[in-house]
Amino acid sequence: MEIRVLGPVAAYADGTAIPLGPRKRRYLLGLLALEVNRTVPVERIVDLMWPVDPPRTAVHAVRVCASDLRTALHGWAEIEARGGGYLLRTDPSAVDAHRFRQLVQLAGQTGDDAETVRLLDEALSLWHGEALAGVVPAEVRDQLCLGLTQARIGAADDRADALLRLGRHAELLVELSAAVAADPLRERPAGQLMLALYRAGRAPEALAAYAAVERALGEEVGLDPGPELRRLRQQMLLRDPQIDLPQRRPRQLPAAITGFAGRAEELSILDKLLDEAAPVVAISGTAGVGKTSLALHWAHRVADRFPDGVLHANLRGFDAAGPVPAADVVRDFLSALGVAHPEGGDAQAAALRSRLAGRRMLLVLDNAASADQVRPVLPGTPGCFVLVTSRHRLTGLVAVDGANPVPLDLPSLDDARLLLAYRLGDLVEREPQAADELIAACARLPLALAVVAARAATTGLPLRALAADLADLDGFDGGDPAADVRAVLSWSYRAVSEPARRMFRLLGLRPGPAVSAAAAASAAGVPLGEARRLLRELASAQLLSHGPRFSSHDLLMLYATELAESDADAAAARYRLLDHYLHSVEANAAVLDAFRDPPGLPPPIDGVTLEVTADDAAALDWFTTEYPALVNAVSLAERSGLDRHGWQLACGLTEVFERLGRWEDWSATHEIALAAARRLGDRAAEARCLVGSGRAAMWRRSWAEAHERLGLALTRYADLGDPDGLAHTHHNLGYLYEQQGGDLELALRHSVSALELFRECGDEPGEARALNAVGWYECLLGRPGDAVTHCRAALDLLHRLGDRRTEALTWDSLAYAYLALDEVREAVGCLEHAVGMMVELGDPFHEAEAADHLGDAYARLGDPEAAARSWRRAVDRLDGLGHARADEVRAKISRPSPP
Repeated sequence: MEIRVLGPVAAYADGTAIPLGPRKRRYLLGLLALEVNRTVPVERIVDLMWPVDPPRTAVHAVRVCASDLRTALHGWAEIEARGGGYLLRTDPSAVDAHRFRQLVQLAGQTGDDAETVRLLDEALSLWHGEALAGVVPAEVRDQLCLGLTQARIGAADDRADALLRLGRHAELLVELSAAVAADPLRERPAGQLMLALYRAGRAPEALAAYAAVERALGEEVGLDPGPELRRLRQQMLLRDPQIDLPQRRPRQLPAAITGFAGRAEELSILDKLLDEAAPVVAISGTAGVGKTSLALHWAHRVADRFPDGVLHANLRGFDAAGPVPAADVVRDFLSALGVAHPEGGDAQAAALRSRLAGRRMLLVLDNAASADQVRPVLPGTPGCFVLVTSRHRLTGLVAVDGANPVPLDLPSLDDARLLLAYRLGDLVEREPQAADELIAACARLPLALAVVAARAATTGLPLRALAADLADLDGFDGGDPAADVRAVLSWSYRAVSEPARRMFRLLGLRPGPAVSAAAAASAAGVPLGEARRLLRELASAQLLSHGPRFSSHDLLMLYATELAESDADAAAARYRLLDHYLHSVEANAAVLDAFRDPPGLPPPIDGVTLEVTADDAAALDWFTTEYPALVNAVSLAERSGLDRHGWQLACGLTEVFERLGRWEDWSATHEIALAAARRLGDRAAEARCLVGSGRAAMWRRSWAEAHERLGLALTRYADLGDPDGLAHTHHNLGYLYEQQGGDLELALRHSVSALELFRECGDEPGEARALNAVGWYECLLGRPGDAVTHCRAALDLLHRLGDRRTEALTWDSLAYAYLALDEVREAVGCLEHAVGMMVELGDPFHEAEAADHLGDAYARLGDPEAAARSWRRAVDRLDGLGHARADEVRAKISRPSPP
C-alpha cells in the first residue's frame, strides 16, 4: 500500500492506482494522510475543505466522503470514525510524506556523506510536484504544507553540502544554477554555487555569482549579502586553502543495532582501553551473542573522539562464500581514504599504514576468521584504535600483535530482561515468569531474544503462549544455540507473506554477502517495485538488514540456503540471478571502456532486472560494491552447470580486475572460465579465456604461464581464422615482452602484426592502440623518427574515434619520441596537452605521470622554475593518492642540475 501526498493525491496497491473518485474524496485522504493514525476533528476538516462559507450540509458531506473513501481503501487501509473526527489507520511508512521526513531524519544522523546523499536522493524522489497538488486550494496548501515545503528545500541544500564535501561539485553546477535563478535572494544555494564553481577551476564565474546575488539583494530588499557569503568571497580572492576540497574523513559505521541493552561491564572495559590508548581490542564470542551489536553501539558512542574518521569492514569470516581476503579490505580502505592502489599486497598494506600514520582513526573489523585476516589492516604507528570481533578467541592476535581480549559471554539474566523490556515495554513486567521462560528457551542468546521479541510485538500474543509454543519446536531444548536460532527463525519466516517467504528462500542462492534490490528482483522474477516491497517486509521482520543492499546474519543466511534447496523454482531463480549479473557486468564494462571487444550475449530471459550506470566513476563504484558477488557468481555458474554464464562473466570482469589490481581473482576465475569453454567445445570462447588468463599471469609476473596461455590463444585463433582475435593476442604478447624486460624487437614485431591484423579486419580502436604501441617500442629501440610517425597516426585516429584516455597517453608517448630527437619544445607542447586532457578526464595518477615528464622536458629546455612548478604539481597529485613515487619526483625539485 502506498499513499502519495507529495504531489497529486493518489493511492496505490501492488503498484496499481486505486480509484478514489472526485476531488473532495482525495482532499479528505490528503488531510488524513498528513496526520496518519491521528484523529482529525470534523470541525477542522470542514474549515479546511470549505475555508469560506461552508454549506449547512458540510458535516454530512464529510461523512459521505469518509464512507466512500473507506470503501475504496478496503483491504489496504482503514478510515475510522473516532471522537468526533476521522483517522487514517495504516503503516505510517505507506504515506510518502512520512517516509520523506523519516529519510531526512536518517540523513541527518548518519556521519557518512555518501549515505547522506543516498538517503536524501531517495527522500527527494518521493516528490512529484507541490504537496496536495490538484485537490487543495493554494492558501490551504500553504497553511498545511509549509513545513514539508521548507523541509524539501532544506533537504536539497543539505544534499548539495554533502556532495560538495565528497568532491562531486561538477555534477552540482546545473542544479545549483537553476536553484539560484529560481530564488536569487537565497544565500545558501548561492554560496554553494560559488564554491562548486571555484572548485571546478572557474573562479571568475564564482565571483560573478557573488556579484549577482549582491545585486539582487540590493535591488529587491536593500540589503548586502550576509557575513558567510562575504567571507567566502574574500577567501576566494585570497585563494584560501581552507575552501579547497577537504581531506577525506570517512564515516563508514553502519547504523547501530536497534534495541541494544545491558553490557555495562563490557562497555566500561572498552572505554578504559580507549583511555589507555590500547591499539587493538578483540571481542570474541559465539555466533549470535551480540559481538556486532556491542561493537557498533560502542563505536557510535566514541566516534567523535576520532577526528580523522571511522573505517568499517565486515570480514565475513564464517560466510558460506568464504572470508573476505585481507587484501580486499586493505584496497577498500585505501579507496575510502582516497589513496591509489600500488601493485602487490605488501605494497598496498604499506600504503595503508602510511596513510594511517599520524592520524586518529577508529577501525572496526567485524566477524574476523583469523588473526592473519586482520594483520595486514593493522596500523603501524600509535594513534588509531582497532576494534575486532570474531567467533574465535584470536589468540595469535593477542600473543603476537598485543591485542587486548574482551570475551563476550551470554548476557546475564538481568541484561536479557533489559533487552526484552526495551523491545516489549511493560509487557515483560506484567508477565515476569513467562518472560523468564522465553529467556531460558532462547538460552539468553541475543539474536534469538530479538526475533522472539519481534514476534511478540507483531502478533500481540501473550508471552506465556509464545513460551509454550517455543518449548514445543524441534531443536529448542536449551542445547546448541544454533539449533535454537534456527527454530526461532522459522517463526519470523512463517509470519511474513508467502511472496516474501519465497523471496527469502531464493535469496539463499545469492553468491555474495549482500544483494541489491535489482538482483533480488531477478532471483524472484518480479518487477523491481514489487521486489523492494518484499525486501522491506523481510527487513521489518528482521530476516534481512535494511537496504540499499540487503544482507543478513550468517545464521539467517544459512537458514535461507537450507530453505532454497527445497524450492521448486531454485534452478530457474539461479539462472535469472546469473543472467542479472552477466548482463549488468557487460553493460557497465561498456561504460568503463566503450571500445572493448564485447562477447555476443543472447538477451536476458524474462524476469531479469539489470543495473546500468551512467559514467566511468559510477560504473567502477558499482563493480567495487558488487565485486564479491560477481567473483563468486563465476563459481556459482560452474556449480550450477551454466558454463556459458561462467566464461562470459569471467571475461566481462577483466577490465575491473585490471583497474582494481585483483590479479589472483583474475587468474582463478579464468581457470574456471577456460574449463567451462572447453566443456562447451566452444573454441572461440576458449581462445578468449586463454588471452585473459595470459594477461592475468603477466600481471602476476608468471612469465612462463603467460607465454604458454597467449601462445595457445594464437594457435586457437589461427585455427578459427579469426584475425581480430589474433590481433588482440599479438598486442598482448608485445606488452608481455616489454613487461618481462625481454626482447623489445620481438615486442615490436608482435605489435606490428597486431596493427596489420587490426587493419585487415577493420578494427579501428584496435588499430589506434596498436599504432601507439608500435611508436612506443620504436622509440625504446632508438628509432624516434619512426615513433613520431606512428604516434601521430594514432592520434589522428583516436581523436576521430573519441578515445580520449588513449589519446592522452599517446601524447605522452609522442613527447618521449620528441625528447629523443632533441626537439624539446615540441615535447613540452605534447606533454602540456597530455596534462590538460588528464585533468579533464579526472585521472590524477596519469596527470601526475605526465606532469613529471613535463618537468623533465622543462629542465631539458633550461627553464628550472617551470620544471619545479610541474614537478610540484606531480608531487601534489601523487601525495593525494599516497603513491610511492611522490618522494622520487620530490627529489627532482631540489636537484641542482637537470635530469
